[in-house]
Amino acid sequence: MKYFLIEKKRSADRWIIAIISVCLFSMASCDDMQDKERKQSFVSETSVTGIYVLSEGLFNLNNSTLAYYNFDPAKLTSDLFLTMNKRGLGDTANDMAAYGSKLYIVVNVSSQIEVVDLATGQSIKRIPMFNDSEVARQPRYIDFAKGNAYVCSFDGTLVRIDTANLNITGIVKCGRNPDGLCIANNKIYVTNSGGLDYPNYDNTVSVIDAATFTETKKITVGINPSRIHADSEGDVYLVSRGNYGDIPYKFQKINSKTDELEQTFDDIQALNFTIHNDTAYIYNFDFSTQSSWIKVFDCKKEVIISNSFITDQTSLTTPYGIDVNPLNGDVYITDAKNFIVWGDVVCFDNKGNFKFKIEELGLNPNKTLFVTKTTTKIQE
Repeated sequence: MKYFLIEKKRSADRWIIAIISVCLFSMASCDDMQDKERKQSFVSETSVTGIYVLSEGLFNLNNSTLAYYNFDPAKLTSDLFLTMNKRGLGDTANDMAAYGSKLYIVVNVSSQIEVVDLATGQSIKRIPMFNDSEVARQPRYIDFAKGNAYVCSFDGTLVRIDTANLNITGIVKCGRNPDGLCIANNKIYVTNSGGLDYPNYDNTVSVIDAATFTETKKITVGINPSRIHADSEGDVYLVSRGNYGDIPYKFQKINSKTDELEQTFDDIQALNFTIHNDTAYIYNFDFSTQSSWIKVFDCKKEVIISNSFITDQTSLTTPYGIDVNPLNGDVYITDAKNFIVWGDVVCFDNKGNFKFKIEELGLNPNKTLFVTKTTTKIQE
């Protein structure tokens, strides 16, 4: 009997040891799984998959187009908007910009903001830009901040649009014939060109407080101000185009903290420019001599760092728009040629070396916009 009890105890001990061993093994296995999970990381990669190119066409001919060029595989759809929507874009499309999942196209003579799906080019809504008397506002340029789109128009107004419901939520009066805008330090800067009142141009920039949506000041600049952009420090640069005669183009800078014109760069007679990573790519085109140049300007040091951006023998007939790939810094310049044949987009790296050309995208191409895609993968 004593022997039986001893053997029974030994058997129970063996079961306890076995159970403990299984538990320890399971715990170790769980730890191994957790270690493996901890070793995995997720890596996101963003790439440019294609570009939209806006072509304004010719005034009063109702022939603006929106092209799309896909990089891989290479494919050009010269009039994507027409293909997707079975109707034309309208008359004289001046600007486009993306915000969230939507692409906004500013159509000047038709006086519409065309909102399309960024991924497909399918129209979501047309926002008519007319006043209470049904007179066209003639919108020109667009910019965005904090869920709002801001559009300046030739009728002397800045319109605010809610990007969620695409309704107009405010209108403020600026100067004569606004022809550009940018946002810095929670303020909207609108260039008042007076361009439709030749030769009596305007020479002011309206400062609009974004919170109250009221004009707080007009800054006196050169006559016929147009393109305007801000750098990372809040300095606001603009082009004043003069009278296309004895008063030349000017490149100027506004301090957005004091809202004063701080500097005029007399040696830079700019027609158009863009800013990327505090580097401004500036071009001039002389309509009388049919000659052009492209300079590179350091916005932080406020000096020209290259008087000739294109470093090889690539030539452009009529530079008309300039944009920068936000991912790799490639510079895309649209060439309008002679304004009556379809133009090209020419791509250079940020050192000014020719990379490629996309030919005959539309009549008078003026804007390039980059479509990006972000993919996430597990990295061991």
